[in-house]
Amino acid sequence: MDRVLIVIGFIVFWIAMIGLIFWGWRGRQKRQAESIGSFPEVPADLGETLIEASTGLYVGSTIAPSWQDRIAVGDIGHRATAELSRHTEGILLTRTGESTIWIPQKSVRAIRTERGLAGKVMSKDGLLVIRWVLPTGTEIDTGFRADDKLVYPEWVDPDTHTNDTKETTA
Repeated sequence: MDRVLIVIGFIVFWIAMIGLIFWGWRGRQKRQAESIGSFPEVPADLGETLIEASTGLYVGSTIAPSWQDRIAVGDIGHRATAELSRHTEGILLTRTGESTIWIPQKSVRAIRTERGLAGKVMSKDGLLVIRWVLPTGTEIDTGFRADDKLVYPEWVDPDTHTNDTKETTA
């Protein structure tokens, strides 16, 4: 009988913890909704392809400069396999099973490599992080872990692309 009560107590505790996680996530969504607003729509013409699509994992997006303040609005907080490509008009992040993220070229502030983002910690320079500005004026960092890390220098090299506002820090 004691074991049954312990098991029931553990199950109730586990359900309560899961409920608190969902409650916290929904609270975060409500707090961020106004500052995040809506994401830019993918234009009909992406322009010339500057960097071919790379496969990998969309790690998440955070409110800059905090690497752990994950965005919870919509499905932006969901990790997903993805393809990242760069075009003259901006950066396209196509996520499997989730919405596509379009980063207009004029919104890009910096492209760099980092060790971690949104609770995902890697080895040194394991993530490609794009800092950009939403239409609401909020700066966010979007993280991508490529299957082939050899593409990172092409993204962070200042001589590769014409973007006067881009910073590069490794």
